[in-house]
Amino acid sequence: MKHRKKISLIAGACMVLSLVASSIVLHRTDQLRPQATLDEVLFLNSPKVIKRASLGFDGLVACIYWTRAVQYFGSRFRYAEPNYSLLAPLLEITTQLDPHLVVAYDFGSTFLASKQYGAGEPERAIELVNYGIQNNPDNWRLYYDLGFVYYMELKDYKSAAEAFERGSRVPNAHPFVKILAAQMAQHAGEYQTARMLWSATFQTTHDKQIKQSAFEHLRALRVDEDVTHLQDGVTHFGERTGRLPASMAELLAAMGLDRVPVDPDGNPYKLTPEGRVEVRVPDDFAFATKGLPPGYKPPPKAHAQF
Repeated sequence: MKHRKKISLIAGACMVLSLVASSIVLHRTDQLRPQATLDEVLFLNSPKVIKRASLGFDGLVACIYWTRAVQYFGSRFRYAEPNYSLLAPLLEITTQLDPHLVVAYDFGSTFLASKQYGAGEPERAIELVNYGIQNNPDNWRLYYDLGFVYYMELKDYKSAAEAFERGSRVPNAHPFVKILAAQMAQHAGEYQTARMLWSATFQTTHDKQIKQSAFEHLRALRVDEDVTHLQDGVTHFGERTGRLPASMAELLAAMGLDRVPVDPDGNPYKLTPEGRVEVRVPDDFAFATKGLPPGYKPPPKAHAQF
């Protein structure tokens, strides 16, 4: 019996050392081979094959693939690469090896679905989260993630409401999930609902990357809402007077405002001679869609925090 136990311990130690060595070799290979080739190839892409090859160490191998998924997304996001073709397979392998790794579903639903700053594959994100719900039916966050994708990326209010409603019935679900279900059913305003979604994400996630993304989205939402309000003021001014406001002061007086609105960094918005309301430092708001100069393209460093 002792001899068999000793053999098992030795075999387990060898397996761990082999996995560590494989990870080191893979990292070294990433440095030596052309990046474009590595980015488009998974030498083993079948979760079933990888699961069999893990020899019972599913959790450990899942952690390796999870780390690879985060590194893959982070490197491509940082340098504004447009192709995330391996993100979905890496996440699917990770979660099939460890179906209870909830952070992978959170991460996947946030970054796999995004069409603007991610893989732009909301349908695969939905498949991933539904797999998570199947294996973790009592985790309310997964229903929240599902509703988030339906609302933010697909504008499918009915499906979002259904997802939030299902989540609200899970034991110990956060009360705001019920509120979100009601707002979806009523087709609440874009900014109000988006702010609630990102605020909920920021307050409840423990993942630093997702929390940072939520924080930056909240900043961008404020910019978008401010600029939209001021730009509407420019439009109404033109309809009344037949010309553009000569200055921000004239615009504010016409709108009944006594001070220039400022962005989240405290910088006042500016009004161009062409009647556009813009932010002073667009690089500081990676997810903003309003108030950007015509033809503006954010540099890679603007995407460094995701």
